[in-house]
This record gives sequence, structure tokens and C-alpha cells, in this order.
Amino acid sequence: MKKKISFGLIIVILFAGFILVNSSIVVTYPNEYTVIKQFGKIEKIYETPGLSMKIPFIQTAEKIEKEVLLYDLAVSDVMTKDKKSMIADCFVLWEIEDPYKYTQTLSAQKSNAEFRIDTIVYNSLKNVISSLSQEEVISGRDGELAQAIQDNIGDTLEQYGIKLLAVETKSLDLPDENKSAVYERMISERNNIAATYQAEGQEEAKEISNNTIAEIIVMQSEADAKAAEIIAKGEAEYMRILSEAYNDPEKADFYLFLRALDAAKKTMTGDNKTLIIDETSPIAQIFY
Repeated sequence: MKKKISFGLIIVILFAGFILVNSSIVVTYPNEYTVIKQFGKIEKIYETPGLSMKIPFIQTAEKIEKEVLLYDLAVSDVMTKDKKSMIADCFVLWEIEDPYKYTQTLSAQKSNAEFRIDTIVYNSLKNVISSLSQEEVISGRDGELAQAIQDNIGDTLEQYGIKLLAVETKSLDLPDENKSAVYERMISERNNIAATYQAEGQEEAKEISNNTIAEIIVMQSEADAKAAEIIAKGEAEYMRILSEAYNDPEKADFYLFLRALDAAKKTMTGDNKTLIIDETSPIAQIFY
């Protein structure tokens, strides 16, 4: 009977020891923080993966996610600076940067963190869009709008130990009843801008054409003046040569001889090569 009692006692002691050891060991994985609390007060936070110890039954271990988290905001109506309604659908990427602040301010509850994120991001989204016209909002969807929202939030979430990584807009659209009117207005505005650019281009082309024609006229006038100058110089040189030829009797006779031959050549046209001249003709003088 005593042996049975002793064996049962050993089993109880072993079981109690197992429970004690099991409740003392804390395992921290790479994607989590482990917060050790004692009577609700934070005693220690394990940030690196591995095994650690705590006081059983007195201290408790709470797990906090150590990875990039996503929060999807509810679709909401926002108003632009020009009083146009738009439908915004956004999501946020965030992570716990300071587990101590996160646990103190939000009780390490993800739902509490998401409530704060929702409120702060929505207010920033509303404030940024309310400072922009509808056209500016639409044209800023390539990243400028998201950056403006994040800049507006700044370091507000740091007090909760949260780091905001990105605010992205899944869709930012017009209410269905406003789409047609807005698109038609935008098309009309673009057509007006295009017409303005076309008119400015035509005016500039006309100005360039007029300037080109004026330059051509000036160049033609200068070329004509240059040509006239060259012709005048040539004629002056021609007259000088003639003058020198007539001043020399031998050259003058030879020149007259060549002129007479040229004149005789011009009179002989067609098949008839007979030249009949009077003896008093200057041409006849070359044969004497």
C-alpha cells in the first residue's frame, strides 16, 4: 500500500515539475516579440528569437507580431477643394517599431492599433484631398497623393510604437452619378488647351515664315547688289581693255579685223555661204 502511495506521489511530483518547467520556458520566434509582464507591469521584452525564462504563475508572456502588417481602410467619401465628392479606398502597410510603447499605449492589442491607424490615416486623407482640386487629385494618383498623405501624418503614430511604411490608394474615383459630367468637362478643357496650343503654334509658324521671307528678300537684294557690282566692274574692265586696244594702232587694227570677221560670220546663215559686200563696207576693208 505504501509503495502504491509512493509511486503515485512521484507521478504527481513529476507532473507538477513538468508543468512548472513548461510554464517557465518562453520561446520567441523570428516573426514576433515576447513581452514578459508581472502583475500587469512590463518586466522584459525579448526581441531576438530563442529560449528564455520567466517566473511561473507570477509572470505572463504576451506575443506581438514582428513583421509588416496590412490594414485595409473602409471605403469612404471625401470632398475636394472645389467641393467635388470622391470615393477613396486605401490600405496601409505598418509595423511595430517599439514594442514597449505599443504595449503600454495600446495594451498590445492589434485591434487598438488598427483603430488608431484608421482614424489618423483617414483624417490625413481627408485633409490632403480637401486642399486639392479634383483635377489635382486625379493627376496625383501616380504616387504624389500617397506621399502627401504620409507626409501629413508625419510621426504621429510613433507615440504608439508604430512605424507607418506606406499609404497606398487602391482606387480614388468619382461617384457614378458624377462621372459622365466630369469626364465631359475634362475633355472640353483638354480640347480648349489643345486649341490654344494649336493657335499659338500657328502664330509662331506664321512669324517664323514672315521672318524667313524677310531674310530671303534681304539676301536676294544683297545678292543682286553684289551681282550688279560685279557686272559693273566687268564692264569697266572691258572698257579699259578696249581703251588700251584703241590706243595701240597695231592692237586696234587687229581688233577691227576680228570684229569684221565676226560680223561677216553672222551674215552668212543658212545654206547660202556667199557674201556680197560693197567696197566701201568696213568688212571689205579687211581684204585690202
